[in-house]
Amino acid sequence: MEVTNSCWLTKLCAELVKLSRPNSPSSLTLEKLCFRHVSSWLAVKTPKHQLTDKKITKWYFQALIRNQRGTHSLTDYNQFQNMDVKILPALQDNYMYLLIDKATNKAAVIDPVDPSTVLQAVQEHNVRLTTVLTTHHHWDHAGGNEALVKQVPGLEVYGADDRIGALTKKVEHNNILNIGNLLIQCLFTPCHTRGHVCYFVSSPQEGSQCVVFTGDTLFIAGCGKFFEGTAEQMYNAMSILRSLPDETKVYCGHEYTVPNLQFAHHVDPDNEALKEKMSWAQQMREQNMPTVPSTIGEEKKYNPFMRVSERDIMRHANSNGPVETMKIIRLEKDVWRA
Repeated sequence: MEVTNSCWLTKLCAELVKLSRPNSPSSLTLEKLCFRHVSSWLAVKTPKHQLTDKKITKWYFQALIRNQRGTHSLTDYNQFQNMDVKILPALQDNYMYLLIDKATNKAAVIDPVDPSTVLQAVQEHNVRLTTVLTTHHHWDHAGGNEALVKQVPGLEVYGADDRIGALTKKVEHNNILNIGNLLIQCLFTPCHTRGHVCYFVSSPQEGSQCVVFTGDTLFIAGCGKFFEGTAEQMYNAMSILRSLPDETKVYCGHEYTVPNLQFAHHVDPDNEALKEKMSWAQQMREQNMPTVPSTIGEEKKYNPFMRVSERDIMRHANSNGPVETMKIIRLEKDVWRA
């Protein structure tokens, strides 16, 4: 059996997904479940030299990008004193970001799973793309790296995990990179994956805006699953992010805000800041607008995973310690349904 095209595989998964309500959180879960079963069958039926898990996954996401090009939200453009951030929706709920240094017109892209959308934005804003900042190796974040570097020769691809495609420079905690005049501090935050990194962006100019790209470590009102780490590691990651200035803008990897806020309300039902954020987020999603960015200061008010040391969150978890609380509420979130 020779396998040369994955479109039929994605179409099969998509047809099965139609049995579920479109655009519901369960749709993507069902699609991934279908894909997992079909790809497992292929792996048995096809000689190993013709088909690997990595190849199946690569084909799947390439086909998914073609069929579903960031339709979950409108693009948005955030302008600050020394930098701009272009929000680029991708897949069913992912976000990519184009970071532009205004002084030099140099740009970096964060997690470019859909290279054609990235290149369209680069052309639209007439910037010079020099850098790829990859938060982690998962295909819905790093899956476009190899295609992008083929189209933009000389790109530097940064990340903290050897599993990242097209990686040219491996970073460590507190490494400093430069995009034009912008300073990029690498924050090592293993847990979701063992090589996850967040990127804190600042400018030497006094009073300039700071931003942080958090991938799948910190979401608005939530955090990533502990696929390759522990509650202690996520607690440490949240502590690192909590230490950033409160006004730091938070750009995360997925549009999970409304369900995250629903779970946060379940954990902390009397939180007024949370209720206000929920009302705002629901209005934004009704207009198909992104709910990113938030700020570190806002997350400290309503994100239960950033507040595991607080009495109300520990009481909900029936726990006396922050790490245990982190473990309990993440396990609860993994199976929770609104």
